[in-house]
Amino acid sequence: MRQAIQRVGFYALMVTAAIPAAYADTLPAGFVRLADVDASIRQDIRYAGSDNFLHRKANGYEAPVCILTRQAAEALAGVQRWVTAKGLTLVVFDCYRPARAVTDMGAWTRAGGPADPRWYPKVKRDDLIAKGYIGELSTHSRGSTVDVALARTGDASNPGPACGAPDADTLDFGTGFDCFDPLSETTHHPLGKEAAANRLLLVEAMRAAGFKNYAREWWHFTLEHEPFAKQRFDFPVTAE
Repeated sequence: MRQAIQRVGFYALMVTAAIPAAYADTLPAGFVRLADVDASIRQDIRYAGSDNFLHRKANGYEAPVCILTRQAAEALAGVQRWVTAKGLTLVVFDCYRPARAVTDMGAWTRAGGPADPRWYPKVKRDDLIAKGYIGELSTHSRGSTVDVALARTGDASNPGPACGAPDADTLDFGTGFDCFDPLSETTHHPLGKEAAANRLLLVEAMRAAGFKNYAREWWHFTLEHEPFAKQRFDFPVTAE
C-alpha cells in the first residue's frame, strides 16, 4: 500500500512537471491581473520600461501589467464604473510591486547623484529616502496599493506636467506621477484651481470604494481593509 501511494505521488509530480510553464498560473492565491477584472481601466505601468525616475526597468517587472489582490481590483473596478459615467477613466501607473523592485529603488537612490529637473527638481538623489519620497519598504508589495490618475476619455489636450511622468491624456493634477516634490502633496497649497478640484475628485472617488490616500502623493492609494496587511510579496510582475 505504501509503495502504491509513493508511485501515485511520483506520477502526480511527473505530470505537474510536464505542464508547460505558459499554462501555469504564476500568481499567489488571492491575486489577480487587473485586466481580468476590468479591462477598461487604462494601464501605463511605468516601472516596466524606462520612462520613470530610474530611467530603466525596475527589477521584477517582466511585463507592463497591473496585478492586485482580488479585493483591491474589484474595488478599483467599482471606481471605474463611477468615473466612466462622468466621461472619465482611471489610469494606473503602478500596482503590486515586488519586494526586489523596492530593494532596487533603494540601492539606486543610495548610489547618489544630482537633482533631476523632471523627477526630483529640488533634492539630490541620495536624499530621496531621508526626505520620504522613496521608501525602504513599500505598501505596494502587499498588493492592495495602486498609483492612479484620471483621464478624460479620448482627450489628449493636456500638454503634460513639467515634473513627473508625462501623460497627455490625464487631467491636470498639478504634477505628474512620481514627481518627488512638495507640490505632489495631496492638499498642497497654493495649487491651481483645476488641479485642486481634480485631486479632490480622485480622492473622493477612491475613498468611496474603500481606498485611503497617502497625503504626500496625490496618486497613491491603499485599500483600507487590505487582505495582506502584514505580508510583503516578491513574485515577478508577469503577463501570464
